[in-house]
Amino acid sequence: MAASSCEPRYTQQLNRGPAVPPAPTVKPLPDNASPQLKQMLEGAIAQAGVTTGYDPAYVALDYPGGDVPENTGVCSDVVVRAFRKAGIDLQKEVHEDMKAARSAYPTKWGANAPDKNIDHRRVLNLMTYFKRQGKSLPISDAAADYQPGDIVSWELTNGIDHIGIVTNMSANSGDRLMIVHNIGAGTRIEDVIFAWTIKGHYRFF
Repeated sequence: MAASSCEPRYTQQLNRGPAVPPAPTVKPLPDNASPQLKQMLEGAIAQAGVTTGYDPAYVALDYPGGDVPENTGVCSDVVVRAFRKAGIDLQKEVHEDMKAARSAYPTKWGANAPDKNIDHRRVLNLMTYFKRQGKSLPISDAAADYQPGDIVSWELTNGIDHIGIVTNMSANSGDRLMIVHNIGAGTRIEDVIFAWTIKGHYRFF
């Protein structure tokens, strides 16, 4: 049973550099940025180079606060771990929301009831949760519309779902910010925001 829809073979299609690009251009956060945004973003970026593997296997987790070893995981784990640094446990939040509104969530995996071990690790469930929390933003082809801390989900070219977080780093002087994500080679910071079809755009903080 796969944990999420991230697809490790896509690592072969990216021009891989180091997990953290050398000397990126860093965009300062606004003075009025919330402490939670800063904590979440720092928690996301800190995973690059620490989570070096990818494993979508179903794992029985503690609840709340359960996690697989930090050196592995999938794309959704990047988001879950970052949110925990900001004091929000998506494992608990998604599970409780699914119990309250099961019919609002996808049923493509054939589950008969919410599963606290896996539901928060599935991209479509995170998308549904963020939308239900009123955090959706328009999908745009303008790089400036994607701000640090935004969550972006994609449909890869074979229909697989993927998710990542917009950082405050760019690889050049332009306004296109890099993404922290795990698509098979561990958590990395890469210039991939328009690499695939964007299916969701969310701003939680």
